[in-house]
Amino acid sequence: MHTTTRLLAKGFWGRSVDELKRLTNIAIKMEGIKGPAGPYELHNFRRPESLEDCKVFSDVEIGGASTASLTWVPAKTPSTIDPRTPEQDGAHGYVKFHGTISNQLPKDRPDIKRTGYAAWRTLDRRSTIFGKSLWDIDMYAFLALRIKSDGRSYFVNVQTESVEPTDLHQHRLFTKQPGEWETVLIKWNDFVRTNHGFVIEPQTEILRQKVKSIGIGLTDRIPGPFELCIERMWATNNAREADGVANAAAVKEGELKNKQGQNIAWRSQ
Repeated sequence: MHTTTRLLAKGFWGRSVDELKRLTNIAIKMEGIKGPAGPYELHNFRRPESLEDCKVFSDVEIGGASTASLTWVPAKTPSTIDPRTPEQDGAHGYVKFHGTISNQLPKDRPDIKRTGYAAWRTLDRRSTIFGKSLWDIDMYAFLALRIKSDGRSYFVNVQTESVEPTDLHQHRLFTKQPGEWETVLIKWNDFVRTNHGFVIEPQTEILRQKVKSIGIGLTDRIPGPFELCIERMWATNNAREADGVANAAAVKEGELKNKQGQNIAWRSQ
């Protein structure tokens, strides 16, 4: 993963000032009563230092042979961008999540029975004068992602300050235009609680006021190269921002399973 020096990252007081501005803006606009006036940016990859706040991992950590990287791609030069279509391919810097999936099992680890995965996630947010930083998306209906997919079966992973630290809330990243930039919306209420890849019962709603990190993983175990481009992620209430809204009811079964090995159907909206 290509990164820049840590000196470019905002320090404790810089982060504290930004948080104070955000809280003040919420109070002035009375968003706690009226609801948010606009989208809430969670993370964007328009600048190379955005990679400082992300972590990449794969089955290499347990002896597998899959590879994964995050590579920053700069925006096109202004002369090549059509001002009439600001969301076109390359109008902004973005990150490319890419590598190769392998199902090869480590020869010296007989305890490992399954490989073939790669993922990345944002790091836990650094603290401010107000304490531990967490995303509060309680006032928003959707997670929005600006992406360009190769059509493989990716999952969006959301981690919160839950009682069980290894819990993840997951949802398939359904796309309509592989190979093209699109904005995908996922309802926060449609995420499924899992632990180590298995659906946990009973299900509990995502802790919307205590989101720690967001990431994307590939666990389809299909050998070969993969590539997913991501420009930014944000919370929103505007369904019209999407080129397509992920609809759990449109898919009979996902790739998640319960501990008995049964496929789990996505819950209807």
